[in-house]
Amino acid sequence: MTLLSSEPPLDFRPLGCKECLEGKPLGFDITMAYQPIIDPHTKTVFAYEALVRGKDGAGAGEVLSRVTDTNRYIFDQTCRVTAIQIAARLGIECNLSINFLPNAVYRPETCIRATIEAADQFGLPVNRIIFEVTEAEPINDPAHLQNIFDEYRDRGFITAIDDFGSGYAGLNLLTKFKPQILKLDMELCQGIATDVIKRTITHGAIETAHALGIKVIAEGVEEQGDLDMLRELNVDYFQGYILCKPKTEALPEPDYSAL
Repeated sequence: MTLLSSEPPLDFRPLGCKECLEGKPLGFDITMAYQPIIDPHTKTVFAYEALVRGKDGAGAGEVLSRVTDTNRYIFDQTCRVTAIQIAARLGIECNLSINFLPNAVYRPETCIRATIEAADQFGLPVNRIIFEVTEAEPINDPAHLQNIFDEYRDRGFITAIDDFGSGYAGLNLLTKFKPQILKLDMELCQGIATDVIKRTITHGAIETAHALGIKVIAEGVEEQGDLDMLRELNVDYFQGYILCKPKTEALPEPDYSAL
């Protein structure tokens, strides 16, 4: 995900909630793959992350390359509603994690309505929806993102910073946005079993997050040694191929044997 300027195009007309919910044409068809986030203590699924895919088989990168200044707003709304609709149809019983584009949120209190309406329509409580924002790119309008985080928390959603450790702001994001969840970037997690620098940095991030009451997810975990080291460092939840790959329009069952 790329955090572009939060300023809308001059000719942008904020979409009405009903218009978003009923599916104003995006110009291409999307669907969702789901990957579980695992609680290693209970060996249960804490959440499924919704990952955008093209109906034509396109991966996330190709789909995101189709997002422009003219369709960014409806793309973000379509992703949210589609993620909720499919997850509800599949009978999700845990949390649902959705990535969002801060620059696609014109006014948080207005643009969140389509998500709330979709959650109500499909029977998914808002307190089981996690919104993730990446820190992998510079944040051009911190005040705007702060307003989004505040509004979402006030509405009962769970907030998360994704790709932590890959970007520019680092621990400063925790003090500004006060997320409930922190997702460690896969570049920190992969190879951590044999890399003392990664271990030191990650240990500090986890200790800081826990001191602030923030839960930590390790993502992109693929090797047993890395998983074991991250458990030793007190990571709360795990996501990665060693446990389960994403599956399109399905809620795949994890392989808990690595735990």
